[in-house]
Amino acid sequence: MYEQEQGPLAGFTVGVTAARRADELGALLRRRGAAVVHGPALRIVPLADDTELLAATKELIDHAPDVVVATTAIGFRGWVEAADGWGYGEELLDRLRGVEVLARGPKVKGAVRAAGLTESWSPSSESMAEVLDRLLAEGVAGRRIALQLHGEPLPGFVEALEAGGAEVVGVPVYRWMPPEDIGPLDRLLDGVLAGSLDAVTFTSAPAAASLLTRAEDRGVLPEFLAALRHDVLAVCVGPVTALPLQAHGVDTLQPERFRLGPLVQLLCRELPSRARTLPVAGHHIEIRGQAVLVDGGLHPVPPAGMALLNALARRPGWVVSRADLLRALPGAGRDEHAVETAMARLRTALGTPKLIQTVVKRGYRLALDPAADTKYGNE
Repeated sequence: MYEQEQGPLAGFTVGVTAARRADELGALLRRRGAAVVHGPALRIVPLADDTELLAATKELIDHAPDVVVATTAIGFRGWVEAADGWGYGEELLDRLRGVEVLARGPKVKGAVRAAGLTESWSPSSESMAEVLDRLLAEGVAGRRIALQLHGEPLPGFVEALEAGGAEVVGVPVYRWMPPEDIGPLDRLLDGVLAGSLDAVTFTSAPAAASLLTRAEDRGVLPEFLAALRHDVLAVCVGPVTALPLQAHGVDTLQPERFRLGPLVQLLCRELPSRARTLPVAGHHIEIRGQAVLVDGGLHPVPPAGMALLNALARRPGWVVSRADLLRALPGAGRDEHAVETAMARLRTALGTPKLIQTVVKRGYRLALDPAADTKYGNE
């Protein structure tokens, strides 16, 4: 009932750190009901302004490589288009026509052929590890290898080639820089720290590294890491993207196929599975990240109300004292009146006041249905 009416991610808030394709990822998430907080962790240097890419292109035209490794379709296309814009397009393609071209996967192969070139080989696995194995098996000593980069680190790839005696020329397509406006990234970081985000998505390793660096610069890295380890789901598009987070002891989730669609599908499975569902006062409630489903209807709840509800749901059916609820409220101080105010707003937000009972002089309890007492009362 719920997934048809609301979308599987309704009631959850997801952070998006991507710069490129952020609109596409945000649209996929919103279409499934999520609220989205976009804080780009990077900006992309425009290709036409990239002096490093221009220098690498000229160097390869002047001194042809033996092998070109094309790693991404958009990166390879962008390189050829940038060379065209500088007036070097034909010279670059002429140089590459007599070169062994290795294309990582079918999309890259399509971009290579669209440029009028023919790949020598492409792994069916789309794995850079398989590309490296092939190069090393062929022997790389004394060979000049051009490696089209795409902002993603390739751990051990260059080092292994150089250890085998190759000269590696990096072609830095789409280099990443810190964002010019740090405000949106700070808001995303604040959301993680405050617990108002349920998940953060990462589509590149540099974005993950940039967010970690920003947390460190602000002096909140330990709190940020603790939130990702315990409360906020870190979802990466693939294993390379996850490396900076894993280096800090953060477990991440990754889809089997390293694409945006499977990443969103993974969130659609994982976040709802973490929701707490309870039979309360003749109703079925599902407590989500920033909202509650009551009999399938979505009820957004303010942060203070969610803090109270989560405290009550940890011991459903049991009385929770005002003092304990006060401690659960963010920044409430010592005035128990804050509990009464937040509780009144919570009941209004839920639209069914009888879900939460007041127990005079003792506190509050979720009105768990009697049949469920045995199941939940001893937890």
